[in-house]
Amino acid sequence: MPAKIPATVITGFLGAGKTTLIRHLLQTANGRRLALIINEFGDVGVDGDLLRSCGDATCREEDVVELANGCICCTVADDFIPTIEKLLNRAEPPDHIVIETSGLALPKPLVKAFGWPEIRTRVTVDGVITVIDGAAMSEGRFALDEEALAAQRAADEGLDHDNPLEELFEDQLACADMVILNKTDLLDEAGLATVSAELAAQLRPGVKVVKARHGAIDAAVLLGLGSAAEDDLAARPSHHDAEDEHDHDDFESFHVDLGAVTDPDALTRKLKPVIEAHDILRLKGFAAVEGKPMRLVVQAVGGRIQHYYDRPWRADEARGTTLVVIGERGLDRAAITASLAA
Repeated sequence: MPAKIPATVITGFLGAGKTTLIRHLLQTANGRRLALIINEFGDVGVDGDLLRSCGDATCREEDVVELANGCICCTVADDFIPTIEKLLNRAEPPDHIVIETSGLALPKPLVKAFGWPEIRTRVTVDGVITVIDGAAMSEGRFALDEEALAAQRAADEGLDHDNPLEELFEDQLACADMVILNKTDLLDEAGLATVSAELAAQLRPGVKVVKARHGAIDAAVLLGLGSAAEDDLAARPSHHDAEDEHDHDDFESFHVDLGAVTDPDALTRKLKPVIEAHDILRLKGFAAVEGKPMRLVVQAVGGRIQHYYDRPWRADEARGTTLVVIGERGLDRAAITASLAA
């Protein structure tokens, strides 16, 4: 029997830094032939485009596959299994498969899929990597302290219900073989110590926490864990173990098309109050800047906004600005669009 092809599942909440982590992984792959499966939440392929434009030989167009028909853990049979089979059936299969889940995906159903008869003898889950936004966790945005949550619910009737963000966060930690504590440059020593202690108390024995800035972790650290996670499901508890199916109706996304912008910093100043006023979880996209040949990448998580130029606009591309807005259901699309277009 030939050796199974290893696959790494990279999970984490919206804006934790999964795509940035994968870009660093590609740049340190040391000759490995990698195939990427990207599952975004939203209708514009921002993450896949960012990976294709990384400027490395490992980012070949044919090696980046986007699954845009919904959450990968909900479309295993329709999308994920056929995609894996196509990669495995290539004349020259990849050395390693890297799967970036959407921020809304539950990792365990995806790991279970590796036990399907079509692929179980040919591919194995080398490891589940969960990326954590350390700065967000230090702010209590995804705290897992049940007593604190109970106190909040007692004080505010609006919190007296199951929080899907909390459950999702817990499930991603419970399934992890390694946790990347990202954005540590945004934490002071006390904040980093607090977040590290909170994570350590919630992880399975033996799961390591690796601290990172801007997702800069070498492929030698991320790949080759050899966990065979599909054979270890019982040790990876989930809130959804007793459920036959799940959905993500608590979230929605849409995109806004704008013209060229005159100043990136002015764009940031414009975005911040819109994000705060409408409690937008994530905003990402590309912008055309007047007088600049390069494409501007825009990434926002909560009130933290960053932008950078990634590559020149191609001759066959329509220059413009497209921003994907992600939040909990009930976003006022008209008001957000109007504010961004003003």
